[in-house]
Amino acid sequence: MRKSIGRYRVTGLLGEGGMGIVYAAHDDQLDRPVAIKTLRDACADEEACERLRREARSAAKVSHPHICQLYEIAQDEEEMFLVMEHLEGESLEARVARGSLPASDALQHLLALLSALSAIHARGLVHRDLKPSNVFLTPGGVKLLDFGIARATESDADRTQVALTQPGVVLGTPQFASPEQLTGAAVDARTDLFAAGSLLYFMLAGKPMFSGKTVLQLFHAVQYEHAPVLGGSAVIAAADRIVHRSVAKAPTDRYQSSEEMTVDVRAAMLLNGGGAPVSAIRMTRLIVLPFRVLRPDAETDFLAFGLPDAITTSLTGLGSLVVRSSVTASQVASETRDLGEIAARADVDIVLTGTFVRAGDRVRVNAQLVEGRGGTVLWSEAAEVPLDDVFQVQDDLSRRIVDSLSVPLTAHDRSVLGKDVPADGKAYELYLRGNQLSEQAKNWTQARDAYRACLDLDPHYAPAWARLGRIYRVLGIHGESVGAEAAFKRALEINPDLSVAHNLYTNLEVEVGRGPDAMIRLLRRAAGNPGDAELFAGLVQACRYSGLLRASVAAYERAARLDAAIKTSVAHSYLALGEYDRAVEASVEDPAFPRAWALDLLGRKQEALDTLHHTEADGLPKIVLRCVVATRAVIAGRQDEAKRVNLDILRVSPPRDPCTVFYLARHLAAVGDVTNAEIWLRRAIERGFNCFDLLTRDPWLDALRSGPHFQALFRVAQDRRAAALKAFNDAGGEQVLGLGTGQ
Repeated sequence: MRKSIGRYRVTGLLGEGGMGIVYAAHDDQLDRPVAIKTLRDACADEEACERLRREARSAAKVSHPHICQLYEIAQDEEEMFLVMEHLEGESLEARVARGSLPASDALQHLLALLSALSAIHARGLVHRDLKPSNVFLTPGGVKLLDFGIARATESDADRTQVALTQPGVVLGTPQFASPEQLTGAAVDARTDLFAAGSLLYFMLAGKPMFSGKTVLQLFHAVQYEHAPVLGGSAVIAAADRIVHRSVAKAPTDRYQSSEEMTVDVRAAMLLNGGGAPVSAIRMTRLIVLPFRVLRPDAETDFLAFGLPDAITTSLTGLGSLVVRSSVTASQVASETRDLGEIAARADVDIVLTGTFVRAGDRVRVNAQLVEGRGGTVLWSEAAEVPLDDVFQVQDDLSRRIVDSLSVPLTAHDRSVLGKDVPADGKAYELYLRGNQLSEQAKNWTQARDAYRACLDLDPHYAPAWARLGRIYRVLGIHGESVGAEAAFKRALEINPDLSVAHNLYTNLEVEVGRGPDAMIRLLRRAAGNPGDAELFAGLVQACRYSGLLRASVAAYERAARLDAAIKTSVAHSYLALGEYDRAVEASVEDPAFPRAWALDLLGRKQEALDTLHHTEADGLPKIVLRCVVATRAVIAGRQDEAKRVNLDILRVSPPRDPCTVFYLARHLAAVGDVTNAEIWLRRAIERGFNCFDLLTRDPWLDALRSGPHFQALFRVAQDRRAAALKAFNDAGGEQVLGLGTGQ
């Protein structure tokens, strides 16, 4: 080993990497220990020398307690080197080699890293090589190392730097690099946040998030695979939310700044269970496409959607398998038949595709299970069955999928796999027809009739009872919902584990004042079914009615992560939180009431009015159309009309749903009818709609705020929210959704 470098006396070897050697040394002039980083092959490579100079310039711009301090850049006999602060301790890589970190330690280290990144990003820089070996744990705290490949962001005013990355050469460590780094796309601060999320996973799980036997396999994993789900305690659930948001494939879906990420990290640190063991469950994402009809036949064509939908229903809710909805499958299949493109659009790993043809009184089915991105056929199966027994194919294919993907099944999973098999082909055709009709309000009565006809033929088909319950509910939303509760209970009596029934039943429960009860039921089921999007979609509604809006949003985030196409009422939650832009983006209802209200509050009045463009020609139920007219009148400022229409609805045919009652009372407050607004606002709260956040911040309620009645209502809502929060925590809500006790 050499004895000196420049004026520094070498005392040891600290490390060696692809870019150079790091020595321990002593500065005799200032009598202090230092670390010296040299560049391999001296300055024979001018590009490498320029990278070293740039590292020095980048590091010199930033002074921060969690960033290793640079003292000097110098040259010794044509050899360039950096002189840096000498650190005592070990790298994060060495620490995790001995075992994963407790959540409290991992989050504390991440907080320090985010503080350092904030300082780096404020200077228009991106680290670009955040990895375990570049994070040093010292007795005084975390230190971030190596600006060797830092460069100005695209938004930096100084764009004169020469990009030193050669075409096809990736700078950064692939296991912690972002997808945009691997594809050579532009990078910014969100690239570092991707790596920060990967480091959090690494600290908690004790291994990298992505792996592969070859570099190409690793690149594929980073670009297309999803992070496993972390579980074990409330704080781990919160950390899981942070990880998944920060490692989203698209930068726009990640945290947009280290400060934004820091808020969630601090909140997670307040939760319980920091020392609990961590489990990491890798979720496989599957989509079952509509089957292709080889020869049209009026009696069997419905199987093109029927068989895939039955398989999807059968597999939904199994432990480590996430199944995209039939709605998503139909949508992407109608846009393209290219399996790679379908996998990318649906964000799945595996695709089941198939064909069928009728041959006399038998049906021939061919199915293939395909690796989505690469197109590798995992298996192919052919079957020929009697027409009357065609849904036996659904059970066989479901079990073959589970076996081939090595999906771990509990005894309970095995008992319910393939449980909801329709007994009659015609009944299932009617069920699918009802599903299609139920998408639009103008077709609700036809959907009801289709479900009834289905159940006349197959009275033990639980999904049809659940869907019929939903139609009874929406048709009776402004009056007595005859038959809805009985239909839901019948569905759950036949199959107590039917997720779609639990989700849809929630809407009825909250409308009759049982929001906290629904929330508790769904939390308990979701605790054992972390991959079931339907349960989390139900929690969006139950938590919202209970006044727990952050929990509602967290449930939406989990549901959308499992199935991006799933429909929820989260737009109402964003509206109540005052996040109007998000309410506009998330609104999927027809008519789009929350979108219209949010647009008005954003000052985009004409867009709000255009959103509610429905007329009687649209075929909406009469009462829904009147609510459209009432909302348009308020937004347009037609006060007399608004008062008359809203009061007419409330007095002549008062809605059963307390949320709808609240919104109509809100209309009255907005046009100055304080007396009636207070009367109906009280009824909404008494009937179970907890609007605490709306009472706190909604501008449409400003006319009521100074009155004594409003203050009394505010206190009632506050007390009920506190009770709901206690129920949420007692049911394990903070562990299921990763939220603190104040959510």
